[in-house]
Amino acid sequence: MKTSTTKLSLQTFFVFLFSVLSINAQKAPVDYVNPWVDSANSRWFFFNSASRPFGMVNLSPDNGVNADWGAGYRYNSDSIKCFSHIHGWQLSGVPVMPTVGDFNGHLGSNVYGSKFSHSNEIVKAGYHKVVLDAYAIKAELTSTTRVGFHKYTFPKSDKSHILFDFATFLGPSDTQKGFVKKVSNTEIEGYAIMAPTIRRPKTLTVFFVAQFDKPFDAFKGWSKGKLEDVDGQIEGEKIGAYVSFKTQAGEVRKMKVAISYVSEEQARINLKSELSHWDFEKCVIDSRTDWNNWLSRIQVEGGTEIEKGRFYTDLWHALQGRRIISDVNGKYSDMTGAERQIRQIPLDANGKPKFTHHNFDAMWGAQWSLNTLWHLVYPEVTESFINSMLLMYNDGGLIPRGPAGGNYTFVMTGASSTPFIVSAYLKGIRGYDINKAYEGLRKNHFPGGLMSKAGYEHNTFKGGGIEYYLERGYVPHPMSNIRYGFHQDGSTQTLEYAYQDYTLAQMAKDLGKSSDYELFMKRAENYKNIWNPEIGWMWNRTLDGKWAEPVDILRYDNGWEEGNAAQYTWFVPHDMQGLINLVGGKEAFTQKLNSSFEKAQKHDFVSGKSHDKETLEEFRRVYINYGNQPCMQTAFLFNFSGAPWLTQYWTRQVIEKVYSGISPEYGYSGDEDQGLMGSLSVLLKTGIFSTNGGTTPKPFYEISSPIFNKITFKLNPKYYKGKQFVIEAKNNSNKNVYIQSAQLNGQPHEKPWLWHETLVNGGKLLLNMGANPNKNWGSAEKDSPQSMSSK
Repeated sequence: MKTSTTKLSLQTFFVFLFSVLSINAQKAPVDYVNPWVDSANSRWFFFNSASRPFGMVNLSPDNGVNADWGAGYRYNSDSIKCFSHIHGWQLSGVPVMPTVGDFNGHLGSNVYGSKFSHSNEIVKAGYHKVVLDAYAIKAELTSTTRVGFHKYTFPKSDKSHILFDFATFLGPSDTQKGFVKKVSNTEIEGYAIMAPTIRRPKTLTVFFVAQFDKPFDAFKGWSKGKLEDVDGQIEGEKIGAYVSFKTQAGEVRKMKVAISYVSEEQARINLKSELSHWDFEKCVIDSRTDWNNWLSRIQVEGGTEIEKGRFYTDLWHALQGRRIISDVNGKYSDMTGAERQIRQIPLDANGKPKFTHHNFDAMWGAQWSLNTLWHLVYPEVTESFINSMLLMYNDGGLIPRGPAGGNYTFVMTGASSTPFIVSAYLKGIRGYDINKAYEGLRKNHFPGGLMSKAGYEHNTFKGGGIEYYLERGYVPHPMSNIRYGFHQDGSTQTLEYAYQDYTLAQMAKDLGKSSDYELFMKRAENYKNIWNPEIGWMWNRTLDGKWAEPVDILRYDNGWEEGNAAQYTWFVPHDMQGLINLVGGKEAFTQKLNSSFEKAQKHDFVSGKSHDKETLEEFRRVYINYGNQPCMQTAFLFNFSGAPWLTQYWTRQVIEKVYSGISPEYGYSGDEDQGLMGSLSVLLKTGIFSTNGGTTPKPFYEISSPIFNKITFKLNPKYYKGKQFVIEAKNNSNKNVYIQSAQLNGQPHEKPWLWHETLVNGGKLLLNMGANPNKNWGSAEKDSPQSMSSK
C-alpha cells in the first residue's frame, strides 16, 4: 500500500513538473490571472485564490477581520489573522490557523496571527502559498468546489497545532455560536452559526468536517478566552478547538475541510465526492485545468502581456463571488420561511442535480455585464442561476434580486432579475419553467413584489414606492419622512422600473400576453415623467408633483441611487431614441454626452481610484463614474446618436484609465460587486456591448473598439449552433482606435451593431482600424441601433 502511494505521488510530481515546463513554453489563459489586482482595496468577498468557479469554498488568508469593507485579504497588511473557507457576499465561516509553541489561540487572532511577506507568497488561480513568519510554517492552499485542501510544512516542534476559531468576527458577521466534536484522531466535525447582519436578517449555519492525513495527539478547546478541559467536544458562544501533535523539521501535515449549509453529514458527502485522495499537487493541477477550461472560452491574440494578464483576471472575476450554496447531491438550506427547511434540487436521469443553488449580490447593473457575457459565453451558468431563482420563488414566493445563504436580502432596488431572465429567454436560453418564470417576474412588478421594497427592507413593502409609480408614473423623492429601507431614491427607482417594465413587456409579447404587453409598454414610458426640460436633465419630483429645489445635478444620492442626476440622465437603456428626442436631437445629445466625458476625463472617469475615495463627497460630484454600475453604458450611447467614432474613442479612454494594469493598488476604482466590473472590462476590451441588456424582441450587440487584434468566442454547442465567432481588428494599436470599415462574414457591414442571432450562428467580424475617425461609418440614420421609440 505504501509503495503504491509513493508511486502515485511521484507520478503526480512529474505531471506537475511537466505542467510547469509547459507553462513556461506557452502561457495558457489561466496563467495570466493575477489575483492581486486591486487587492489593496479588497472588500470581504473581493479577493480569490484557492477557489473554483462559483465555488462554495473560497479559501484564502484574512489580513483583516470584523468588517465588510477592510476585511479579508488586504495586500498592504503585514499580518495574517487566519485562513477562512468562505468569503462570500454576507457569507463567512470556518477560520483556521496552524501554529507552533505554547498555544495562544484562545487569546484571539490579533495574538495568534502571524507576520508574512509577499516575497514568500505565491498567488494563482486555485492556489495560494505563504510563509507564516511567526511560526516558520509554509502554508499552501487549494480547493475543490466544496472542500478546502491545506498543506502545512512545519518546523521541528513538540507543540504544533491547528486551531479552529469560532470566537472571531469574520467579514460582515460575528460568530454567534460554535460546536466542535472529535470523531477520531484524524477527524473532527462541527458547525458555526453566523449572526444576522443588516443585509442578511437571519442566522446562517455553516457545517464542516475536517480530516487530517496523520493522527493528532490531542484535541482541546477554549471558551470566552479561557482554555478548557473538553471531553471530545465543545459547544457554545466564543468557543474554539485545536488539535496538537509533534513535528519534525520539514514535516508536512495535510488537512481537508469540507463545508455544507445543511449538515455535517452533507459536508462529509461533499468531501467523499470531491476529494477522496490526499494528493495535494493533483488537486492544484485539477484546479488549474478547471479554471483554464472556463477561461479558454474567450481566446485573445495581440496586445501586451500585461493587457492579456488584466483581461483574463477580469474574466476570472466574472466567474467568482456568486457562490454555490447547494451540496454535491443537491441538498440545500431554505431560509425563506419562519423556520429553516432542508430541500432537494430535482435530479436528472443520472441522479445528479439539474442545477446548482446560488448566493449572489444584486443583479443591479447586471444588464450591462452579466447579461451579455454570461448569456453569450456561459449560457449554462445563466440557466443554472435562473433555476436557482425559481427555486427561491417556489420556496418563498418571490424571485430574488440578491439572496444570501437561502435568505432574501432585498439588496438594492427594483426587479433587477427581470432583465437578466428576459434577456436569456429572448436569446433562446430556456431550460427552466418559462410560465413560472413569467409569473414570478410579473409579481415583482406590482405591489407585494420587489418593486415594493427599497434596499434591505425586510419587514415592509413601502420603500419601493410602486403605488406612486402606478398612479403618477414616477416615484417621488422624498417619498415620505420614513426611511423604510436603504436606497429609497425615487428618481432612480422610476428609471429602473420603466426599463424593467419594458423588458418584461417583450417576454409578455413573445408569450402571447397582449394585454400585459400593452400595460408594461405604457409603463416603460414613465422615464419621461422625471425629465426636467427647464434644466435639461432628469430631476427629482416631490410629493406635490413639483420639481425639487434647489437643483444640484451633481449631488450624490438625494433621489439617485449610488450616483447623481448627471449620471442617471443617461439611464434609459430601452429607449435611447426617446431620450435623444428629449435632449433635442442627435447633435444636441452627442454634444451633451461628449461634454460629460470631457469633464470626466479630468478625474479618469471615476470617483477616486478606490472605494475609500469613492465615499468622499468631493469625489462624488462627477458627471461620469466607471467605478460603479449606474452609468456603465454611457460610452456606447454615441452609437445611437450617429457618432460611433466617439464610442470607439471613449471606450478606449475608459479602458486605459480605469481597467488597465495589474497593480495591487488599483484596478476597479470602486465597488467590484462580485464580478460586475470585471465583466464590463471584458466586454469593453472585446468591443461588444448591449445597452438594453439584450432585451429587445431581437437582441443585438453594439460594436466598439477592441484592444486585441483577434478575439475568438468559443460557443457552447448545447445552446448555440455556431462553433465560434471571431472579431478581428486589422492595424489595431493604441493609436489606431477608430473603425474605418467592417466586413461581417465577408460582406460589407455598415452598422455599429450586429444581431445576437448572427453572432451565435458563428462567423467573423473584421474591423479595419485607423488613427483618425471615419465619421461616415455607422453614422447614417438608418444604421442606428433600435430602441423603443425608433421608427
